[in-house]
Amino acid sequence: MTLDELRGEIDRIDAEIVALIKARMRCVHGVGEIKKDAHSHIFVPERESQLIEKILRHNAGELPENGLKSIYRQIVSMSLHLEGGIKVGYLGPPGTWSHQAAQARFGDSVELLPYPTFQQIFRSVEIGEINYGVVPIENSTYGRISQAIDLLGSTELRICAQVHLNVRNCLLSNTERPNIRKIYSHAQVLGQCREWLRNNFPNAELISTASTSVAAKIAHDEANNGAAALGSELAAELNHVKVLERNIQDKAGNTTRFAVIGNQSTAPSGQDRTTICFGVPHTAGSLVEVLSVFKEHGINIYCMDSRPTRDTAWEYLFYIDVEGHAEQSPLKDCVTILHNRTPMFKVLGSYPEN
Repeated sequence: MTLDELRGEIDRIDAEIVALIKARMRCVHGVGEIKKDAHSHIFVPERESQLIEKILRHNAGELPENGLKSIYRQIVSMSLHLEGGIKVGYLGPPGTWSHQAAQARFGDSVELLPYPTFQQIFRSVEIGEINYGVVPIENSTYGRISQAIDLLGSTELRICAQVHLNVRNCLLSNTERPNIRKIYSHAQVLGQCREWLRNNFPNAELISTASTSVAAKIAHDEANNGAAALGSELAAELNHVKVLERNIQDKAGNTTRFAVIGNQSTAPSGQDRTTICFGVPHTAGSLVEVLSVFKEHGINIYCMDSRPTRDTAWEYLFYIDVEGHAEQSPLKDCVTILHNRTPMFKVLGSYPEN
């Protein structure tokens, strides 16, 4: 075929793709009407997970998987809009990693709203001001985000989905690098770049901020005073700050895991993770007894952390992520046993691993 003929064929295929997307959206509208009559949730994480897995099987490795996932994320986002729309809160202002995680999970057709604190995100979901919140709960370099974990333990909200975001931190400033005296960022990001900061700016004052976007704004406003920030390229763009250096995180594979919190439970998808919170008696061997139940049932534990109860000094709650869904055996059997053996036991959510 000639170049013109190939381009003509591409144009024909593009028109067919748009027609097929329109046909898909007509089906989606019908699904939305059925959900509305049944008063059911329009965001169904397990269905989305199964859809992506099916699409990847059809692809059979021929096209780049991440690109295909991105295309279908936007298609699903349009579907959510057509089914009635949802509102999703994130730790703002715009340009934060939480903002980018929310975009990555829900696409561009869903209303995303910034909130200044974790507490306000949780509260807004609880009272129905928004449908879901996106909050960071774990970083591959810096560990659990304690503030979010504590809130999960004290709310009736559940984790109904998750998002993994590769975090590529940048040095942002409108002043020359030798003139930088203060570096602003969220405490998590400062921790993720600790070694780089020690090697490159050993004498700079490190100042924690509510978010990376707030830090970028300070870097813009205080440039004449030697201010810089650590954050994303998007935060730099939105706040009109130059990117002086990219990929400054200490670990190349630096990834943050975000939880999508809501008032719903997620059904099994076939490949799930469950987050659990529990307390144990303050006696020798009590924690080992609990963990042995998971071992006896062949359940893999991904990670475990402890947090003070805040009610009694030197007593702790334990947070663990395990393989499986709380409504399916063998984890279901394990949950039943531990409900009866622990003074406090709570499933914070079961959700698709992918």
